[in-house]
Amino acid sequence: MRRLLASPEPLDLIAHVSAMMDFLDPRRRHPFERGRDAVDLPTLTSLVRSFVDIEAVETSAMLAVIGEMGVDSDIRELASAELERRTHRLPTWLVRLGEVQVHGTAEVIHILGDGDNIVVGARCPNGFELTAVAYVDHNLGTLVKDAFVVPEAPDRVLAMMRGSFDAETSLRELAPADARARITDAIAAAAMTVPAFETDTWPACRPVIEWIVRQLPDGGTGYERPDWPEAAVAALAKRFFASPPGRKLDDHDHRGLLESILWFGTDYGPGDPMRWSPTAVEILMLDWIPRKLVADGKFLSKAPALLAAFVRYCHGERGIPKALTDQTLTALDGFTSEYRQITSSPRPQGPMAILAAIGAIDPDGPWEMPVLPDYGELMLDSLRAAVGGEQALAQLDDRPLPDEAFDPSALPEDIRAGVEEVRALCDGCCDAMFDVESRTACRRFLVRAADGDPEVFRRTARPDAAAAAICWIVGKANHLFSQSGSGVYVKDLMAHFGLKQGSISQRAKILLEAAQVEGHFLSEMRLGSPEFLIARRRREIIERREHYRSTD
Repeated sequence: MRRLLASPEPLDLIAHVSAMMDFLDPRRRHPFERGRDAVDLPTLTSLVRSFVDIEAVETSAMLAVIGEMGVDSDIRELASAELERRTHRLPTWLVRLGEVQVHGTAEVIHILGDGDNIVVGARCPNGFELTAVAYVDHNLGTLVKDAFVVPEAPDRVLAMMRGSFDAETSLRELAPADARARITDAIAAAAMTVPAFETDTWPACRPVIEWIVRQLPDGGTGYERPDWPEAAVAALAKRFFASPPGRKLDDHDHRGLLESILWFGTDYGPGDPMRWSPTAVEILMLDWIPRKLVADGKFLSKAPALLAAFVRYCHGERGIPKALTDQTLTALDGFTSEYRQITSSPRPQGPMAILAAIGAIDPDGPWEMPVLPDYGELMLDSLRAAVGGEQALAQLDDRPLPDEAFDPSALPEDIRAGVEEVRALCDGCCDAMFDVESRTACRRFLVRAADGDPEVFRRTARPDAAAAAICWIVGKANHLFSQSGSGVYVKDLMAHFGLKQGSISQRAKILLEAAQVEGHFLSEMRLGSPEFLIARRRREIIERREHYRSTD
């Protein structure tokens, strides 16, 4: 840290702290390692507390960066409060890091749509520039596959990138809010991908990029997949088989194969079945067809010729330059020999391929279906986790929660005022967005968390962030947030508290741990007690309980 503080290039220190933050990020942990082979690493919160305990200019420098780049508001506030107390002289650029301004948002796109480079510039008041570049790969799920940050202004970075453009690559401005939405969504998709993509710079630079992106305005539009209704897909197949390339292939087998190719084209990758790149062809031929289509080698051997004819037809209709079509067809020729070898050899297919991929069966065989847990019992286990066990599930009722008074008298006296402030904010949110039952559930959860770990409420933290997290936890557990276009959205909750989206999950984890909720998942909140569940949610659990118990 002494060496980095002496460096004339601020990005050296920022990148170092970013890599440290990312190393401790729970998103890095492989989901199949959790609770089994996971390395016992400290949390970022515990690391920051250790920096607070060690008063040195080096820890002050790290606190300054974490205080700006940390996702969790509690961590940022803890770092900032400690820095205000200290008297170390830090470089001007580090002291003024919070005054960063973003500019120069743009995207680099290609006609075949394999992926985009999104560029965002950041400038600090003392003049140093940063530019973040995130490559969003659409073939693999519209996720950040690689990213980096360089100490240059965005116009210089874009000028260097233009030097490598071909005729079908173009640069266009991107609305700042759209840049935020697209990068945020693509980072989230990358975090859920197993195995994760790693390069020399990604995801080590993820905290820097997320910090820069948080300075962009909210409300943007993320990536939207092309709309291909069944009628449009059927019309495309009809046009192809009526065309010169497709007419000689118009038989039962080729129609069945094309249906699968169109399934791949619309539901995977960029979602456009009429744009075919060498990469898309490789994924289809060497992975998707051998893994997804359960069929004999003779049937599958017809795919290369069919795909070649379909690529020629689609690119011709779309006006794709002939040079790009030739590149795709050359790649297809190169993959054909390996494709025929794969599809004519024994291999796991369909569900067996998924089981082999996650290590449930040996990828080299034999591929006999293992004995899997009964689906109904698995679902009942999920219901038990939501309410606190078999006895609680058996005795569950759907009486509405009462309009219950809030009683903090059993809590330590020094935190009561702070807890009351959080309670009032939770009440206001529930009165505005939910109902009396939800208000009671939030009050109960707040008491449970404050009683379980009073230290959480002794720290310097924003009460609105705590209230938002509690309302979010209770809302998630009760399925109160809309997924279908009606009701309350999480963004509505965040707007009510004046908070940014994406800033709530870390605070929620702290409160869940304080409330001693075990086995919760932020994707599906299970609080382990019916006392936090409103009547409608308990009624839904009862109905599902009866359904799965009646299923053989």
